[in-house]
Amino acid sequence: MTEAQRTRPLRAEGGFPVVGIIGGGQLARMSQQPAIALSVTLSVLAESETASAALVVPHAPVGDHTDLETVRAFARDVDVVTFDHEHVPPEVISALIEDGVPVHPGPDALLHAQDKIVMRRRLTELGIPCPRWTAATTAEDVTAFGEEIGWPVIAKTPRGGYDGKGVRRISSPEQVADWLEVVGQDGPMREGVLLEEAVDFTRELAVMVARSPSGQAATWPVVETVQTNSICTEVLAPAPGLDPDLATRIGEAALRIAGELGVTGVMAVELFEVRDRETGAPAYLVNELAMRPHNSGHWTIDGAVTSQFEQHLRAVLDLPLGDPSARQEWTVMANVLGGEHPDLYPTYRHLMARDPGLRIHLYGKGVRPGRKLGHVNVTGDGDVEALRERAKHAADYLQGVIDE
Repeated sequence: MTEAQRTRPLRAEGGFPVVGIIGGGQLARMSQQPAIALSVTLSVLAESETASAALVVPHAPVGDHTDLETVRAFARDVDVVTFDHEHVPPEVISALIEDGVPVHPGPDALLHAQDKIVMRRRLTELGIPCPRWTAATTAEDVTAFGEEIGWPVIAKTPRGGYDGKGVRRISSPEQVADWLEVVGQDGPMREGVLLEEAVDFTRELAVMVARSPSGQAATWPVVETVQTNSICTEVLAPAPGLDPDLATRIGEAALRIAGELGVTGVMAVELFEVRDRETGAPAYLVNELAMRPHNSGHWTIDGAVTSQFEQHLRAVLDLPLGDPSARQEWTVMANVLGGEHPDLYPTYRHLMARDPGLRIHLYGKGVRPGRKLGHVNVTGDGDVEALRERAKHAADYLQGVIDE
């Protein structure tokens, strides 16, 4: 093998493209199988040689996603750049675009997933229902907001938070005093601390939407997400008992957000299901946006005609989008979190024998308590609670919560 072959992705004959993914996590890893089916080659800029995607994608150079020259060198050998995460600095993305590299989603759209204040401001301008919010720069701002809408309130770092990190439930400005001290400095609180009302919600929902550069768009069914200690542990697709009119309105809102923000690729819209304050009718509030494949869409690998990973590749390449319809009445996804057992392979084999209908997706990660190591999908018709039990049993067994 030549030096060029070692440092550049090998290209298939016939003019098929290479998709570059910045970030070597599980989202890039799960893009490999649909890439093969689409005759597309992946190249991944990975964090380490043993990153989740680097274990399965042949070309996975190691590099720093915040270093412009590293990213530029990676991008020279691909046809389009997309992302496994939302932490690539906007100035790096803008530089790629100036170099003539197609980047999806672009920096203007991605900023709404990177900065929660920017996202809240834009969604409010569009009339999309959101929790009541403000950007606080002083203790007086925090006090005024809490007294206006009622304590407690939710405080968030505008940048960098995930899975409950960077989120506090507060009853006084003293509980975010450390955040207020760094407001205005270069960092996650440069524009202030995001404050939101503590929403009295019925349950949490999510919907995935895909949009291509030419404007074609599609949504999957709205799902219910179950959170445990601020981490998604279960997804039910579709959301059981969801009012059909509300499901339609949520899908329409997701399509509108994607269009108005100029999203290209896959986006997750996370929501609260609530009751309208005036009528009591089912309603929603948008909680978060994620402009990439997302945990709430992992069910689509086995439960939809076109998975979120295939759809994302189709979208960023401006190929015709696939069919997002569900394959069966229900799909239940259970996340596998790190427990006390470092060796997962024996439990994995046992579950395959015990319940051959399980679809177990592990990410090749080392075990740490609470770390997302994989997920289990179960599909079927009829009794969704029976499917939930099968998925939960498998996840609990892999985590060591149960031993039989």
